[in-house]
Amino acid sequence: MSTIETPDDLPDIQVIDIRSGDRSTPFEHRVVPVSQTAKAIKALEKDRPGVQLTDDAIHRIAYSAVEPDLLADLRPELRRVETGWLTVINYRAYTLMLSPAVENDRLLDEVHYAADPNTVARQQVLSMPTAHETDAALIYTDPMDALLDSVDRASKKVRDQNKQEVGRRIVERPLTAVPVVFLNPGRHPAGDLGLVDGNSRWGSCTACIPAPTGLIGPAKDKERSVLLPSYLMSLPLIDRRNFVREVIKKAYRDIKAATGTSKAARAKRDQAAALLNAMTVPVEVVIGYTDDDPSMGMQRFPAAVRSLLMRMNVGVKEFADASKNGITAEETVTALFDAGELGDNAQAVKDVLLGRVDITDPMKTLGLSALRDLRFAFIAQQLTRKEPRLNAITAAKLDKRSLQLAGRSGLVTELGLRSYSTSLGEGIRPVRTALESGCLWKDLVDHEWAVENVDNDQAVDDLLQRADNRDISAKLLLGVLAMVTLVTSGNLLAPGGTAEQIVNHTVMRAGVGAVVKAVLEREEGPKVLADAIKRIRSGERPRWWADGCLVEHDDWKGSDFNAHLRLAALHGFNPESGRSGLSSTAREEKALTAFQVSLTEAAHSLDDLIKLRKKNGTSDQLSWETVEASVKQIRRMDRVLIRISEEEPLG
Repeated sequence: MSTIETPDDLPDIQVIDIRSGDRSTPFEHRVVPVSQTAKAIKALEKDRPGVQLTDDAIHRIAYSAVEPDLLADLRPELRRVETGWLTVINYRAYTLMLSPAVENDRLLDEVHYAADPNTVARQQVLSMPTAHETDAALIYTDPMDALLDSVDRASKKVRDQNKQEVGRRIVERPLTAVPVVFLNPGRHPAGDLGLVDGNSRWGSCTACIPAPTGLIGPAKDKERSVLLPSYLMSLPLIDRRNFVREVIKKAYRDIKAATGTSKAARAKRDQAAALLNAMTVPVEVVIGYTDDDPSMGMQRFPAAVRSLLMRMNVGVKEFADASKNGITAEETVTALFDAGELGDNAQAVKDVLLGRVDITDPMKTLGLSALRDLRFAFIAQQLTRKEPRLNAITAAKLDKRSLQLAGRSGLVTELGLRSYSTSLGEGIRPVRTALESGCLWKDLVDHEWAVENVDNDQAVDDLLQRADNRDISAKLLLGVLAMVTLVTSGNLLAPGGTAEQIVNHTVMRAGVGAVVKAVLEREEGPKVLADAIKRIRSGERPRWWADGCLVEHDDWKGSDFNAHLRLAALHGFNPESGRSGLSSTAREEKALTAFQVSLTEAAHSLDDLIKLRKKNGTSDQLSWETVEASVKQIRRMDRVLIRISEEEPLG
């Protein structure tokens, strides 16, 4: 255990009294005997409306409680979620009797998915949990080693990136937990109480607790000195409770042994007192679920739990937009599946959309080859269908009264990028930025279109011919496939500041979807896009249209093709040349470019500030006097820009 450096001017850390009753006697943490949990277990076993607990969950709740007698008198509370009501109880629990989230939803934009053919099994994101048939529990079907590895990685990450101040004070904001069941536990227990919110608080509470060699099985490599959740999850329930007791007893022994006023003795006492203050947390445990549709039973319980996390308790660290879109996309797909809106091959459609399993067979079931761009196109097609029920469910998941293209684009982007989660590596960031600028255009929503098995050059040529013959469905599919291949290969980028310098002309500064739509309307456009699909699939550079034919430019980079495509979108493939200078309109567009570049630079500077604060563990808010001028300037810019801009199009 590392030594806590305590400034001389700070008072000693005191062990905080967490009792709810009589405080007339001196306080000391004490894990009560198992026999004193019998009353709580009996109360939890009582048949009550809205409460559905497995036997394992009942014992884990009772054994985790700091004051188990209080559980007997607890009145369950209801939490409204979109599909029904969750039943919860609140009490104070021993931190080490809880486990972090099996999978951290905040990291959904960073993990690797089976939909990417380059993702090896050990890197894959876990399967989504399913519902217990009768009780309020999440069922995990992955091998236990994969689950433990995910929990450990998530725990390490939050300890590094989102440290919380615990020890001098107790944790006061509740963590949210739910019973979980492991179908393939191997040598490990088959159940747990897993957090769905509170990973950062749990990680900070346990950061100073070592993994004792005498109480826990074989450690992994050099991780002996750090308590990882996999250590706790390997213990039978009684052994885990005994481990909590031993940690607490050792802390009190350290306090009693560290006598005197020396700096070392004081630090030793403070360390032990901080550990004791971090040994308990308030927790809200989900113990039941009642669906608005009784015929659904517990089927929508996993989505209800995730909904609780997204909408009720994310104050410490906001989700990144990409993670929010990923979670909302998964909620949307699950809701569409539950509502029977995914057609005759619903399971295959769901598997393809989510990308958490190998998509080869599901794509084959749908009559498609497992090409990444075909999967992306299928996702776009499914989430732009015009069925009223589908649109209503999607709008509800986005918390919108009506659907907008931007909302759909976010969902399509995150699901589609799961086919590139490993292959692109760090290069996925500019790809995500480009797609988030708007990867859909209105025609995709206004017209019915289908995804065909365009998996070879001849199929692309056939698609081009039909597009040239004004087949709207073929034209839209051609555009989506071209957009995906161009963006993921770095040849169609988000609007940047150098495009006009490259072509010495004004360019279209819209999202990538709008650029592709405009290019499709040009006579030469479909030919350029179809050729790009074929060449990029075979690992070659896309060609450009010049002098009536397609020409290779070996010296072009992705930014060159991007600039020329944006030029063609605005002015066609043969724009006027030889101008002595830009028109007044062009100068306006150039000024807009400069403004957008400066905004991007400012956003990067803000990101750098946030990262630095996280690295330094800074939690204090900036004073209003410090940020007032910047905030007012941003608000003014927002008002002015809205006044001179069109309204955001509805999808």
